[in-house]
Amino acid sequence: MFMVGAGAFVAATSVVAKALSLEGGDAAGLSPFQISAGRFAFALVALVLVLKAFPNARPAFSGVHWNWHLFRSLSGWLGVTCMFAAVAHMPIAEATAISFLSPLVAMALAALLLGEAIGTRKMLAAGLAILGAMLILRPGTDAFQLAGLWALSAAMFMGIETIFIKKLSDAEPALRILVINNAIGAAIAIAAASFVWVWPSVLQWLLLMALGTIMVSGQALFIQSMKRGEASLVMPAFYTLLVFAAVYDFIFNQVIPVPAAIIGAALIVSGAMILAANHK
Repeated sequence: MFMVGAGAFVAATSVVAKALSLEGGDAAGLSPFQISAGRFAFALVALVLVLKAFPNARPAFSGVHWNWHLFRSLSGWLGVTCMFAAVAHMPIAEATAISFLSPLVAMALAALLLGEAIGTRKMLAAGLAILGAMLILRPGTDAFQLAGLWALSAAMFMGIETIFIKKLSDAEPALRILVINNAIGAAIAIAAASFVWVWPSVLQWLLLMALGTIMVSGQALFIQSMKRGEASLVMPAFYTLLVFAAVYDFIFNQVIPVPAAIIGAALIVSGAMILAANHK
């Protein structure tokens, strides 16, 4: 249930990011870099307020694995920024489905860095997921979406981030992980956004605040889920994110997935679940 809740919150961030990227009234749409900066900065503000309200919950900072945190935060910022760029130009559910290729990245890294074997089952999972991505992107046709390349990039960086999240969740307290991640992420994101900064409207400021709060809530649920259960058990529940993304996209943007996208998403999720089952 923690992971299902994380899926609901993370899907909601894509809806908010899409709204921020669109022009409305006298306000221009914000850059993915600026949206990402708002996501990290206001998530950090939300955490600071929680720590002020509950001083006994303040984490200690001895024994911090700073190198893990740095790589996790950098890959997380890149993944989030690429995802926000993707949802700005394509249906949220389709971008979300492509981002589920991240387990393939983790599998490839495990093979390259840890010497894990890639057997028949993993090859089948990879084949299904890649076929699903091709159905969604439809390269070589008029339906090809260049924005899908941003979603593919997001999948790559999220796959890298997942490895560090698991390492950190096994070694450090959840609240400390959240505080350090969002502090480092905010520093990186704000520095990058300074080159494309435009002053947000009042509504955009409110949406940026909501984005940070929603994301940190999803992060907290995700980390709690990873701490309480094996990845092979809890990660399949995270794929409910795709259902939430499709529902939100229909409610807020009146987008109905085309049949090819539905089939492609099903293939990607099937491949990801085979990979998760392979680690039981």
